[in-house]
Amino acid sequence: MPFITIKTNKQLTTSDKIALKTDLGQAISILPGKTEQWLMLSFESSDMYFKGSADACCIAEVKIYGSARQNDYDKLTSTITEIINKTLAIEPDRIYVAYFETSIWGYNGTNF
Repeated sequence: MPFITIKTNKQLTTSDKIALKTDLGQAISILPGKTEQWLMLSFESSDMYFKGSADACCIAEVKIYGSARQNDYDKLTSTITEIINKTLAIEPDRIYVAYFETSIWGYNGTNF
């Protein structure tokens, strides 16, 4: 039950969103037990400032049911950063990746 939100100050094209969807769908399997089948994605473009400037920047928020090991998060952070850099041409030092774990996740009218 992962959910990834990509927030950026760049305008995303349809092809950007499709590329991100495809690559993030593959990347989520870095976390054991997580698959594209359960992955939900959201893309947001808005005014954002980082390090005092409006240069291209991005934050990827990854929410998961349960938890993962630090080395899996390290691998996923590296992969997400590469995907964003490749797809949106945002430099790695202008990308944050944040993780949120929960032990309660609702789906289809009930909780896991």
